[in-house]
Amino acid sequence: MTNKTAHTFHIPVMGTGYTVNTPLRVAQYGISSVVSIIDDVLLENLRNFYSKQMDLPFQPISSKTMDCRAERITAYLNLMDKMVKSKFEEVKDSFIEKGKEFEKYMDLLPDVSTLKKEIQDKVKSNNYLNDIKGWLNDNLPLGNIDVNIMTKVDKENCFEGEQLPSEYNDAHAALRGYANSTLESSLVLSAGMNPRLYGYLEQFNDFYPNKDGYIKKKITLKVSDYRSALIQGKFLAKKGIWVSEYRIESGLNCGGHAFATDGSLMGPILEEFKNNKSDLIADTSELLYAALQTKNRPVPEGKLDLRITAQGGVGTSEEHDFLLNYYGINSVGWGSPFLLVPEVCDVDETTFKTLSNAKEEDLYLSHSSPLGVRFYSLKGNTRDKMEKEELKNGKPGSICTKRLLVSNKDYTENTICTASRQYQNLKIKDLQSQNLSQEAYDLEIEKMSRKTCLCKGLSASSYLVNGLDTSADGDGVSICPGPNMAYFSETATLKQMVDHIYGRFNLIKRSDRPNMFVKELSIYINYLKEEISELKDPDKKCLRNLEKFKKKLLSGIEYYNSLSEKINGKYDQIIDGIQKDMYKLESELNQINILS
Repeated sequence: MTNKTAHTFHIPVMGTGYTVNTPLRVAQYGISSVVSIIDDVLLENLRNFYSKQMDLPFQPISSKTMDCRAERITAYLNLMDKMVKSKFEEVKDSFIEKGKEFEKYMDLLPDVSTLKKEIQDKVKSNNYLNDIKGWLNDNLPLGNIDVNIMTKVDKENCFEGEQLPSEYNDAHAALRGYANSTLESSLVLSAGMNPRLYGYLEQFNDFYPNKDGYIKKKITLKVSDYRSALIQGKFLAKKGIWVSEYRIESGLNCGGHAFATDGSLMGPILEEFKNNKSDLIADTSELLYAALQTKNRPVPEGKLDLRITAQGGVGTSEEHDFLLNYYGINSVGWGSPFLLVPEVCDVDETTFKTLSNAKEEDLYLSHSSPLGVRFYSLKGNTRDKMEKEELKNGKPGSICTKRLLVSNKDYTENTICTASRQYQNLKIKDLQSQNLSQEAYDLEIEKMSRKTCLCKGLSASSYLVNGLDTSADGDGVSICPGPNMAYFSETATLKQMVDHIYGRFNLIKRSDRPNMFVKELSIYINYLKEEISELKDPDKKCLRNLEKFKKKLLSGIEYYNSLSEKINGKYDQIIDGIQKDMYKLESELNQINILS
């Protein structure tokens, strides 16, 4: 397979269901995307669905099979791999037949693409179609079917009443399912370091390089700062595992689970990666080669590739171009805007309408995740409406069937989910026993009811779009777009969205959209204000931490104000706009008093 890439963007994972089959829609055009493999029940249902479509035999993998989770994941990924490769062959064959699929592949490529020019030159200089088809087989890039695992979502499991070893934990089984698949792609590990899971990588040959530096299954770490990248990169290198990509994501200007940094902003973080990339490669390479020698594994003869990518709030071709050219980013993640592209993501009709009408205030940083991590949500989503109605009828929470996000032991010996009916009934009994005032009781009930069943809500849309049976989990939908979604409001085709990314079309009709860096800072300032407002009898350490957070934000503003000294030419207008807005936000930030 060629090492070339067709595009300068990728489509990140969105929920459990929104990009679960996105590779089937975009990979044949050279576009890489990321699939969540947390929900093996959804994957099994989709495998059945696609098997029927392709008239293939389907052998269900029973939940009574001890390793059903890993086996279902492997089976689904193998089927997707087969389908994508078949579609890719159709694209290449359509060149001979002068069909629309190859034409679509070419039209989607960026205008400045060297690949596009190579193909055009090849066609001009060669009259033999079969020769060109042979060249395409060797050089035309296929988009990756990358997969995501949230490292901390690693629940222990039992089988026939017996506790299973750690390799049957949720994240471990998902890793094994991917490792045993036929895919040649990347495993995107997110939500921080899980040493035991990282150690489990050592058991699978596909994660190791050969002497030429080829790695069949690469590791991508989603990180929010350089220090975390260096620590995790070294940890894995000592095990002989190379991190092929560090995917930098904004702490708060993103979709899904949001992990606020210590106040570090995207621009300064990207600058640090830019300035230290060579050191990062050198430090981790040395550890890697030593580990491979110790394991008697092949040591690559040349340097291993290292990609730095970024995502979070990108919304214009100018921002996209700036990240590529100033920070040296290899690929930019475009997530939430693709939720309005029916060709790409599974979004049901009701949610699609609510999403397309959403304004800034409708996209909020919620407390709905049972994991206790802040989570972006959409006001008016059907899951929240359904659960609020159930609460009014004396049925709090959801019946917990998937158990993917269980994490609480407040009232039980075994972990349960804070969004579950079991937990919320126990919580209500506890609150009733405390003789709270009506006001205090109502507040605690409101806090409890914020938690929603994301296991069901984030997969429901895929069931609805593909006509799958929703009787087991209901059809209430949760969706997790980032704040950038507010500036996109129209249905778009894949071609229109790609043209928007590359500056050939404009999907944003509003004129008041702030730059991604400005938006991120404003979100962080609001987050700081919220943290201060929720303080109850804060100690000095807590106040000092908030003051450090504020100072880190001010340091970020200082960085943005210094950019004009580093950049000349075509980005002057972007920098001028950023600095103008930064002045206003700096004034707002300075008015926040923490220690006084």
